[in-house]
Amino acid sequence: MSPGESSEPLSLPEDVIVDIIARVPRFDYPTLSLVSKHFRSLVTSPKLYASRSLLGFTEHCLYVVLYNHFDNSNSRWYILCRKPDGNLRLVLISSLPPLHGNGSFVAVGSMIYVFDNTTSSASSIDCKSHTVQKLHNMPIHMVHTVAGLIDGKIYVSGYCNRASKNVMVVFNTETKMWEPEIKPIANKETCKRWTRNCVVMAGKIYTKDPFNSFVYDPQKSKWETDDMLNSKKWKNACVVDDVLYYHDCHVNSLRTYDPKQRCWGVVEGVEELMWYGTRYSVWSETVSYGGKLALFYPREGRKNEIWFQFKNKEKEISNIWCAEISLEKRQGGEIWGKVEWFGHVMDRGKFSIAESLAVMV
Repeated sequence: MSPGESSEPLSLPEDVIVDIIARVPRFDYPTLSLVSKHFRSLVTSPKLYASRSLLGFTEHCLYVVLYNHFDNSNSRWYILCRKPDGNLRLVLISSLPPLHGNGSFVAVGSMIYVFDNTTSSASSIDCKSHTVQKLHNMPIHMVHTVAGLIDGKIYVSGYCNRASKNVMVVFNTETKMWEPEIKPIANKETCKRWTRNCVVMAGKIYTKDPFNSFVYDPQKSKWETDDMLNSKKWKNACVVDDVLYYHDCHVNSLRTYDPKQRCWGVVEGVEELMWYGTRYSVWSETVSYGGKLALFYPREGRKNEIWFQFKNKEKEISNIWCAEISLEKRQGGEIWGKVEWFGHVMDRGKFSIAESLAVMV
């Protein structure tokens, strides 16, 4: 009997089936969808996700944008799922169209908002059904954009070639409308190109260009530089409990930045992962994941071999691995990590991660 023809407990009432599936981890939904067409429909139904919310079984799920090093114009969405063999893998979401060019991404609840640098288009992805809805275009075309969420509003900033300056626009996630004002970024130290780094801590947006790190306070509509934050070349960072985390590939350590104390630190207790896992990694990506930290990194080969092949665009060298790290702040301000799980989630290929986000479903 083929997967699409498998029998199912039709004698059970629909509400009972929904109640049972609602208690199953979202990791396992791709496997459940193989049971039958009926189950495939159930795992994307609004009724199921309403039950999950009512029963308290909502959870964080990791979504990743992977790009091909030989064709950066064709990036695809993947989700971290449990395969039938029990292992976690990044699985292609075939129902979501390819992403053409670069953009900014923001997760809000069970939605992902996408702002395209190439066309100024905006869209939202419903992560319950994996469907895309087109939104109103951005009010002005920008390149090298970054975006951050504060109080239900997404602040998108970038460089406008037409106006020859950096600007910011604001999208309201409740009304699904853009605010009419286009705000110029007055800080004279900003350059034309943000790097792909933007986090939100304590109601402020932190971002950087190739030379400086900046803080934006929406209450004051004011941009300032942060020299202490800029003392490290932070990138691909995330925030857990208003503390910034990123993996420093140059010294192979998991760094922290506390904006209240304005000081840098290092996560203790993850030395074994750093030595055996990320020791030769030339890139890494962190994402806040339900109070924990997920760290993606490539693994295999020696560092000089990886760097040589990276420069020559021969990226068929490594698997993509992921580690889940729980965090604990101890007396004295030290932050300790515990590796809850790690393993390879994408087989050998020519891919790297363009973006990673956690959504609630």
